[in-house]
Amino acid sequence: MKVLTPEGEEKNLMVLNIGPSHGATHGCLRYITALDGENIAASVGEIGYLHRGFEKTAERGTWQQVLPLTDRLDYCSAMMNNFAYCRAVEKMLGIEIPERAKVIRVIVNELSRIADHFICDAAAAQDLGSTTGFFYLFDSREQTMRIWEKLTGARLTNSYGRIGGLYRDTYEGFEEDVLAVCKTVEKNLRDVHACFDRNRIFLDRTVNVGCMTPEKAISYGWTGPCLRATGVASDVRKDEPYWDYETYDWNVVTGTRGDVFDRLMVRLAEAEESLKIIRQALKRLAPGPVSVEDPRVRVPSHERVYQDMEALAGRFKSVFEGIRVPAGEYYCGTETANGELGFTLVSDGSGHPWRVKVRPPCFTQFAAFHELVEGGLIADSIACLSSINIIAGELDR
Repeated sequence: MKVLTPEGEEKNLMVLNIGPSHGATHGCLRYITALDGENIAASVGEIGYLHRGFEKTAERGTWQQVLPLTDRLDYCSAMMNNFAYCRAVEKMLGIEIPERAKVIRVIVNELSRIADHFICDAAAAQDLGSTTGFFYLFDSREQTMRIWEKLTGARLTNSYGRIGGLYRDTYEGFEEDVLAVCKTVEKNLRDVHACFDRNRIFLDRTVNVGCMTPEKAISYGWTGPCLRATGVASDVRKDEPYWDYETYDWNVVTGTRGDVFDRLMVRLAEAEESLKIIRQALKRLAPGPVSVEDPRVRVPSHERVYQDMEALAGRFKSVFEGIRVPAGEYYCGTETANGELGFTLVSDGSGHPWRVKVRPPCFTQFAAFHELVEGGLIADSIACLSSINIIAGELDR
């Protein structure tokens, strides 16, 4: 492809299509590059070919039936999506979940954040040629998924959240399992830092590569670790606290350059902050209900349904008609692993959502991908893509 530069010089560029099924593209997305040798002169991104139709599918069911669909957004931390959606509907209903449910949500949320960050950095390590770093990071994730199996019956797409609380209480030995994971995470973090912090190859591939300024990051709508890597200390858990996050002792981690290195290291540092929160939350885990007893929201238990005619009728109406949510338009954003996961929900007062719109965090990150890679090397684009943690399920919905 021949093009003219602004100076009038003719250049012969090669068009290279990367993805959608390449291992380094982490899903179904692709990006097209115009190459001048090994340098990227221009890049255009295509969000992918997944097209699950999450939002329109959600509008066909009741408010509760949306929950299993949310697992498939960021499937690397499925329960964070559950809780974000539940929190949005709970705000619409004006209900407060019980204290024990809040604490369990915090514990599960922060464990999910660690697991998600570790997947991102593990994949980045693999893309840069470090299989050792990949296995160190997947070790504690596997231990976490064993907890999910016991807690929810599933490893990856877990529907544990419920509007008004949780599906069920924790199992016996939950606290001990969580503490064991915390110890493993600490060990693996030390090992990973030993692998990377002074590794010449890793530093050459990540430092000052794919830089993003705070101003541009904000203009693109970046949130989460990618925004914080640019030096902006923005976190929904601090800015608009929920589930008593403001009462926990933890810090918002920021970077300085907004490059690949900062984006990966911020995630590792955030895992350490999540460990702090988890340990504090475990000390607050007192006995109590894990769901509201509001009959408008809570589906009666099987035990009551088998003995009580009113409970049977209530369960029938809850399942078939859905809970009644006050009419109006609402937005609620929650800090998930990738950033702010927002739900705009429109209710017409019936048991079904009239409109569901999702604001996924990695959509805005990928929108700025060309800014990160243009002017750099083709190999650097792979490192950049790893560092913004594209999850196809929430990107393409």
